[in-house]
Amino acid sequence: MLVFTIRRIIQAIPVIFGVSILVFLMMHLVPGDPAQVIAGEAASQQTIDQIRERLGLNDPIPMQYLQFVTNAIQGDIGTSIRTGQPVADEVFSRFWVTLELTVYSMILSTFIGLIAGIISAVRHYTVTDVVVMIIALFGLSMPNFWLGLMLIQFFSINLGIFPVSGWGTPEQIVLPVIALGTAGAAIIARMTRSSMLEVIGQDYIRTARAKGVKERIVIYKHALKNAMIPVVTVIGLEFGTLLTGAVLTETVFSINGLGRFVVESITARDFPAVQGSVLVIALIFILVNLLVDLSYRFLNKRIDLN
Repeated sequence: MLVFTIRRIIQAIPVIFGVSILVFLMMHLVPGDPAQVIAGEAASQQTIDQIRERLGLNDPIPMQYLQFVTNAIQGDIGTSIRTGQPVADEVFSRFWVTLELTVYSMILSTFIGLIAGIISAVRHYTVTDVVVMIIALFGLSMPNFWLGLMLIQFFSINLGIFPVSGWGTPEQIVLPVIALGTAGAAIIARMTRSSMLEVIGQDYIRTARAKGVKERIVIYKHALKNAMIPVVTVIGLEFGTLLTGAVLTETVFSINGLGRFVVESITARDFPAVQGSVLVIALIFILVNLLVDLSYRFLNKRIDLN
């Protein structure tokens, strides 16, 4: 397992470089001049040129990227053009809020998705199965920003139960987590149902039932454990989806997280802030995928990771 982990970390290095190159080039292709944004609309061309020189924006693009990579390897992901603060401080001060939102949403998605998928699989081709899958289809079809707006309208404005915006108190957490986690729950439910149906049809499940093993033990001990590998894969992918999907959710609920910071930085053409934020998100996504791969071994001892 140690050899597998080291190999995956080495394989992640070119992925990180690829992400950094892609984001770097995309930010330079976006119309607009960050020096103009900083100086203001009424600034003279001389002032704008001085700002561009100070920020190193007059250097050739390959030279700018090389400088960014060199500093990033040393732990310096730049200074925000917009705020003048180190990007690392700006990112990590907001990162924990986004991580909390993502983790809470992932827990909700997994809990609801597993229960709904198991119920649907056990009662397959019944009214219950159809109803659960229809609800899952609706959950999958609703954009999280639209669902967030509907939740605000109904529970905050009409009923006054939950606050409209913010993050920190239990009341402020409920609506953003539901808005972000609903689509993930639908995907996990559909995958759990599909995987469970495949396992339930296996000979060893029929043998366990023929021996008189209780149905609850057959489902949760034998069937679910062997059906979890594809489900865990989806959960890992959904974590990355939720992490990036938090951008819209944080904007809708005015949460001061990393996603909102990225949106504001893109608007201000803040190259270092966007590059540093995306780099951190990519690292987290790679780490989660590594943990998912390692979990296969615990779910099935016969899987050889090496």
